[in-house]
Amino acid sequence: MSGDNQKLKMLYLCQIFTEFTDDEHDLTMKEILAHLRTYGITADRKAIYRDLDELSRFGLDIIQERRGRNTYYHLGNRKFELPELKLLVDSVQAAKFIPDEKSKVLIEKIESMASTYEARQLQRQVVIAGRVKTNNNQIYYNVDRIYTAIDQDCQITFHYFQWDVNKKRILRHGGALYQVSPWCMMWFDEYYYLVAYDAEDEKIKHYRVDKMLDLTISGAAREGARKFQEFDMAKYSNCLFGMYGGDTVRVTLEGTSDMAAVLIDRLGTDIALFPKDHEHFTAHVDVIPSRQFLGWIFALGENVRITAPDSIVRAMRDETARLTRQYGI
Repeated sequence: MSGDNQKLKMLYLCQIFTEFTDDEHDLTMKEILAHLRTYGITADRKAIYRDLDELSRFGLDIIQERRGRNTYYHLGNRKFELPELKLLVDSVQAAKFIPDEKSKVLIEKIESMASTYEARQLQRQVVIAGRVKTNNNQIYYNVDRIYTAIDQDCQITFHYFQWDVNKKRILRHGGALYQVSPWCMMWFDEYYYLVAYDAEDEKIKHYRVDKMLDLTISGAAREGARKFQEFDMAKYSNCLFGMYGGDTVRVTLEGTSDMAAVLIDRLGTDIALFPKDHEHFTAHVDVIPSRQFLGWIFALGENVRITAPDSIVRAMRDETARLTRQYGI
């Protein structure tokens, strides 16, 4: 065995146990030696016994089990269990902001943390084709630069786009650069959003990261620290419907008792619910009113209705009238 290979022997042993063993698959000493030979390494059994003891002391969970005349070895505890890896794969597949190409690369990396046998179970879960995915490959770098800017306490600039009927990107803001102070990232409705302070409007705003182009870190220091300290991210995310911004309004709802669970699931347990009688309740919820919010209430049917403020009740009546005109009801 050459000196170079001798130095690599322990690393190859780790790789063999990681790739070729798990709770359902193990190796005999003869098989371990055969795997080492494929890497150009020869060793005697006594040396491997010592190596396995060293790896166990280092923290590798090498389990040995005597069955008949043979002793079988496999890797026990890993950093990630198979169910955890399946969750990671599912999350990558479901994330609309990760392009197809990047999804496949990420899943391959997740598979490398499992044995070759367990990786096959992960591969059976991979059904990316046909899912709605962004085609903005800059998002990886956007996320990295945003976190770098936050760490360096700097503002960022970027172009922001929307799609037209011909599936072409149209720059918003007349093609001018946006300049904001990034404060945090938010995951909402399967998309990544930047939450930032806009000094020009003196407001906290959010931007979809996969719709950003040409993102750069500017030399200007971040602004809006006091505004963001007063900002309640959890409350803000619960107020949003369809990620449309605006001012928060306290809306009063009345509904049948069976609809209380629907409101709690969507708006959280902090909403104020008051029994009205045995079959009805009143709720006060803080929301950013939009057509998406009105549409959500509309979808709940006759069991939930808006009772205050008058401006939101009127908005619902106007929306109902618009739908009547639009569909000729």
